[in-house]
Amino acid sequence: MEKQPSQEATAKVSSIFIYPVKSCRGISVSESPITPTGFRWDRQWLVINQKRRAYTQRVEPKLACVEVQLPNEAFQEGWEPTSSSYLVLKAPGMDVLKISMSPPQEIADGVSIWEWSGAALDEGADASKWFSDYLGKPSRFVRFNAASETRPVKPSFWSHKPVEPEYAGGKQIMFSDLFPYLIASQASLDTLNEHLKDPVPINRFRPNILVDGCEPFSEDLWTDVRINRFTFQCCMLCYRCKIPLVNQETGIRGTEPNETLKKFRSDAIVYPSRKQRRRVYFGQYLVCKDSLIAGVKGNVIKVGDLLHVLNMVSSADEVPE
Repeated sequence: MEKQPSQEATAKVSSIFIYPVKSCRGISVSESPITPTGFRWDRQWLVINQKRRAYTQRVEPKLACVEVQLPNEAFQEGWEPTSSSYLVLKAPGMDVLKISMSPPQEIADGVSIWEWSGAALDEGADASKWFSDYLGKPSRFVRFNAASETRPVKPSFWSHKPVEPEYAGGKQIMFSDLFPYLIASQASLDTLNEHLKDPVPINRFRPNILVDGCEPFSEDLWTDVRINRFTFQCCMLCYRCKIPLVNQETGIRGTEPNETLKKFRSDAIVYPSRKQRRRVYFGQYLVCKDSLIAGVKGNVIKVGDLLHVLNMVSSADEVPE
């Protein structure tokens, strides 16, 4: 049952993270333009194997050690790349790779990630060799071709339900797993770390938005929130795969924090009345409910913006899965 929360701000945005290359290291920024597919530049690039399927840290944890840099001004509203703008990649034992941010002309057909397949922009032989050498297996590096391709949000691929929920209508992503935005709270991370022998940083969970000032795991119950002047629908809790097991500084996979999450964040505890799938949960997926028109000023979220909860449920068992 939904209830009306207090009109006072519930939390404040404490960090914003952009992941230009899927499964590679993120960038912490003070502000970022928002778009219908997520924060600008988020998951626009992808490493693929010789069958043109996506690589992620699930199978290639070394990707965690690939440092990604964009021009500082890339996260300012209205900025556009020039011929001297580069995506810069660094990794242990590798020379620096610079990729022009001007769209490449070569097309890679048959690129696939989860439920989607289509054509992508191929970043060329130098990038292919760089990732092939780093991973030790044939690889290519591609960019989402927003001029000709779309990828609708399809939560049914993950929930195995026959019908897409209403909130998915018209929403799109690039190379994200499932939704345009992922939010988590500092209080939830702090609570998890109280249970861990070795605390973990938030980068294990790779959220886009980190908020502070709310109660631990209160984000589970939010159904609609406003950040700055933008309204977001909270769609479903994020069940965690192997990626939180990967140390994002070393690329080495361990057993935590998932083993500890099983003790108090499993579906048996979060969703006690539902079918048990042996999952653990941390964070909540979002879509922006507003129409975000390109070129309109003010479509920006900043660190320090307040989050107001507009609607919420009384228990996580009422939240969609």
